[in-house]
Amino acid sequence: MSVKVHSVQTVGLKANIIDVEVDLSQGLHSFSVVGLPDKAVEEAKDRISAAIKNSGFASPQKKNQKVIVSLAPADLKKEGPIFDLAIALGYMLASKQMLFDSKEKIFLGELALDGTLRPIKGVLVLVKSAKNAGYKEIFVPKENTKEAGLIGGIKVFGCGSLSEIIWHFDRHSDFELTEQPRTEIKAGELERENILDFSDVKGQESAKRGLEIAAAGGHNILMVGPPGTGKTMLAKAFSAILPPLSFDEILETTAIHSVAGALMDDFVLHRPFRSPHHTSSYVAIVGGGAYPKPGEITLSHRGVLFLDEFPEFERRVIESLRQPLEDGVVTVSRAKGTLVFPARFIMACAMNPCPCGQSGSNTKQCVCSQGALMRYKRKISGPIVDRIDLWLEVPQVEHEKLADDGVSSEPSKVIRERVIKARAIQEKRFSAEGGSALGGETKLLTNSEMGVRELKKFAPLSEDVKNILGKAAKQFDLSGRAYHRVIKLARTIADLAGEEDILKDHILEAMQYRPKQND
Repeated sequence: MSVKVHSVQTVGLKANIIDVEVDLSQGLHSFSVVGLPDKAVEEAKDRISAAIKNSGFASPQKKNQKVIVSLAPADLKKEGPIFDLAIALGYMLASKQMLFDSKEKIFLGELALDGTLRPIKGVLVLVKSAKNAGYKEIFVPKENTKEAGLIGGIKVFGCGSLSEIIWHFDRHSDFELTEQPRTEIKAGELERENILDFSDVKGQESAKRGLEIAAAGGHNILMVGPPGTGKTMLAKAFSAILPPLSFDEILETTAIHSVAGALMDDFVLHRPFRSPHHTSSYVAIVGGGAYPKPGEITLSHRGVLFLDEFPEFERRVIESLRQPLEDGVVTVSRAKGTLVFPARFIMACAMNPCPCGQSGSNTKQCVCSQGALMRYKRKISGPIVDRIDLWLEVPQVEHEKLADDGVSSEPSKVIRERVIKARAIQEKRFSAEGGSALGGETKLLTNSEMGVRELKKFAPLSEDVKNILGKAAKQFDLSGRAYHRVIKLARTIADLAGEEDILKDHILEAMQYRPKQND
């Protein structure tokens, strides 16, 4: 007889329902899996046979019979061990060793040889898709239950082994799986501890002001200064002034990290801070592979992508940042398909002023030739320069100030309160815009995400301010993109000041953060 149970697998950051059909017929023993399975899916037959035997039931290898497992739709590549549980239960149904109604139920999990269930990747996306497809119950490994419980509207059952599920459906058994309650995120869990504080960084008040503006409006930054002046410290402390993730953002970031296999805990509670090495490959940064997976750009979604020694990255990697910095997405095209990954992050970069790092220093002499200096600066192209909103000077700090314990600056907590207030103003401003997490069009959250149409609506300029900006734009020879980015930056500065309109001082401060013509 032929039976059908249901599973689901991820394709990029989306998921497809997979029908697992199992047919038994008389003949010499054989066990085949069809439907474009990869090596891990083909090997499932051995894991399943051992798991069923070690759970106390008759395994497929015990009888002379032909077992065919079909994974539909047949034209979709099936990857990984996620179908083990569904195939095993399908065989148990087909061999009449158990009886239950498989409609409106989804089964996910990798089986160990002793019948226990191992955790899987991408559970949040899988549960979301199962719910949207109308399924009422989903069975996942116990380790994945908290993550799965973030999605409401579907019953989640955590299973420790194959035998537990069999007992759950056995009418003569007293054992019953417990439904996982909806996972609630407590406010205290959103507080990040043991992170570098702004008060730990001596001096650099101008750079700290720039980082506060960047955090408030989601703007990209580049810190330039000699080695050892605190650029990396500032970048790490930058995470402490970012506002906490909203529930929808927790769903987004958790889904991405889960699919990529980068989920360290049950879910992502804090804004991601990714700091890839400058030798990282193009695929590691952008994403891709034979079956495209998210890269560092997508893993930093709703957080910070810190690129230390920025010019030392491969030119191809630097230029690949153009699309995500402009559109908030990265498109990965391969022969087997095209996938679009979200990539709405703050790019924080750090670089030395020259290859030796001593250009402009008052105490040390630069030893770089003019040619080496020009080659170093040409590594960052004009299009990338245009997409960086704040260029921050991080000069050498005097030794006396470093040794003075009385010198201190505002702690991150105080700065973050101002950032949260500015973000609240932006949220109220963009509240009419649509969008939601894990599907649909993403709504505007920060000033940096505004387009030309939104600038006209939310950041109008008076005639006096327009004249000042026009003169400054001519002096700095700004492109159209850079011109609009200055307005976005001024809008954020005005929000931090609590001003409804963009004033002259806001435009002038925004212009101070543009790169100088001789840089």
